[in-house]
Amino acid sequence: MRLKLPPGFSHLLLILLILMSFLSALELILVRHENRRLFTQLQQLEETQDRIQVEWQQLQLEQSVWAKPARIEDLAKTQLHMQVPTPEEIIRVAPRP
Repeated sequence: MRLKLPPGFSHLLLILLILMSFLSALELILVRHENRRLFTQLQQLEETQDRIQVEWQQLQLEQSVWAKPARIEDLAKTQLHMQVPTPEEIIRVAPRP
């Protein structure tokens, strides 16, 4: 027994299926485009992260050089005209009981 469909229904169903296939293909194109855009953005952000990481390492190295005790002592002697006190100049303070 075969189901009787109204006249033109099979054409309408065919048109609907073609339209759904077209919309599905269009959505696939849009999703792929968005995926490529996001991947490109990810690569740019990773490059930025790498540059910042290198700069951070350089700054840490620079900080360690600027903060070396020998450099600080040299600046104290040359620019501030400071000197290491002699033992006679050192005063020891006893802690409170």
